[in-house]
Amino acid sequence: MQSDAKIRTEYGTDSSPQSPGCSLRHFACEQNLLSRPDGSASFLQGDTSVLAGVYGPAEVKVSKEIFNKATLEVILRPKIGLPGVAEKSRERLIRNTCEAVVLGALHPRTSITIVLQVISDAGSLMACCLNATCMALVDAGVPMQALFCGVTCALDSDGTLVLDPTAKQEKEARAVLTFALDSVDQKLLMSTTKGLYSNAELQQCLAAAQAASQHVFRFYRESLQRRYSKS
Repeated sequence: MQSDAKIRTEYGTDSSPQSPGCSLRHFACEQNLLSRPDGSASFLQGDTSVLAGVYGPAEVKVSKEIFNKATLEVILRPKIGLPGVAEKSRERLIRNTCEAVVLGALHPRTSITIVLQVISDAGSLMACCLNATCMALVDAGVPMQALFCGVTCALDSDGTLVLDPTAKQEKEARAVLTFALDSVDQKLLMSTTKGLYSNAELQQCLAAAQAASQHVFRFYRESLQRRYSKS
């Protein structure tokens, strides 16, 4: 693999300059850095980093074959140790998100496997996993009806909203909410929440996540433009 195939893009943004809590951490992405998968991407948000590899569409085991669409599998490996309940839950959420956008009907009776390796977890891990997955799917050329991204919000004890929280902010938060949104009209694809919050706070977090997703999708575009302008 040639060294110029590795494209690293960095980006930082404030989604709302009014409050230091309503900002996204520094982004960085590197695609096509693994030779064995059909597509791969490393995604960095602040100090949280996830490496993703996509295999497929490929031959599928008969027991897992679906006659009218591709079989999607997600494997999430923690930084240390074996996968536990938390990893299995995240795998299911990521798979559900991918199934909402991947055009699996174009590749029936095949398998698409996404393998995620956590490099470091400094907060907003689920969002980083979603973003790494999307960029790896793009690198693999898997057909999708839209791109998607993950955005995490945290609510502290006095109701202040923090976007893209660190691990410390998540630990101190009253509630942590992660949303998966598509790139066409910021439609909600998946949500996972932990803690106590009101319906009004849920709507506030969703609106903030939808606004922040515009910055993530702009980063995607800039990253891909830099990559393909060099090829």
